[in-house]
Amino acid sequence: MKTSIEMPELDRKKTKTAVEGALLKYRMYKTITFEERTATITSSYTEKFHGPTNVTSDQTASIAIYNVEEPERRRRYCERIEMAVSRLHPKERLLIEERYMKDDYVKDYAVYNHSFDPPISAVTYSSIRWKAFYKLALILSLGVPGPAGQQREGATG
Repeated sequence: MKTSIEMPELDRKKTKTAVEGALLKYRMYKTITFEERTATITSSYTEKFHGPTNVTSDQTASIAIYNVEEPERRRRYCERIEMAVSRLHPKERLLIEERYMKDDYVKDYAVYNHSFDPPISAVTYSSIRWKAFYKLALILSLGVPGPAGQQREGATG
């Protein structure tokens, strides 16, 4: 009895763009500090017309909620990405961490020639990267289905 696992066929370019976007967002959240919002206390001299009276707004409360929830949302997002990357094969994890998670301006050439020991070829690097992107896309629900939602037989890698 032969069992087969049907893996979805993903659009390579769109999936790569989606995963790279998620990793860029991760790196931005890790490197850029969160700036808290503050309430404005200066009165404005613009004429304000009377609006609906059933709507209440509390600027201070909404700012406080944002200042508490936004850092927590960013932390959870980063943890989710880190957890997904930790589930990858060691070579795939090394590639993703070195190329996309550590520093800006790291080029593929530097990763496959200097991070891998022994160095690997550009073709092997590309193959490992696609397998990592494929797995991350499935884990993070970022996969973009390929033409006509075709299924692919067998597991990757």
